[in-house]
Amino acid sequence: MLTAYEDAESVFEAIGAGAVGYLLKKTPAEKIIEGIHEVAQGGAAMSPSIALKVLSAFQKPKQITYDLTTKELEVLQRLVEGDSYKLIAHHCQISISTVQTHIMHIYEKLHVNSKGEAINKALRDKIVNLSR
Repeated sequence: MLTAYEDAESVFEAIGAGAVGYLLKKTPAEKIIEGIHEVAQGGAAMSPSIALKVLSAFQKPKQITYDLTTKELEVLQRLVEGDSYKLIAHHCQISISTVQTHIMHIYEKLHVNSKGEAINKALRDKIVNLSR
């Protein structure tokens, strides 16, 4: 495939249709000729920027942990599930003031200012799961 289109959709559509090469029209002529020879010999040819798009599509994104402790994760999970501070204290077997301290640390680590922001970030960044 020799094209001007660099978007991921075009790249994967071409590869899905059987393309064994994907070179951009802005590729120097000698590289296009090398690519043709490579494909003729059973290989594949790809512009470097396209190769990066293909590789990045297969890489798993790194999960951000925010350095939360196990107990902070447990408290955050309970917040996401809608538990009150009293219920969190009961389920985690800690005092309400300890729950408040953990929540303060969670807010600091997540760089948020409210329970709603913490819940939103926890779900968006997949720090915890919505299990209910």
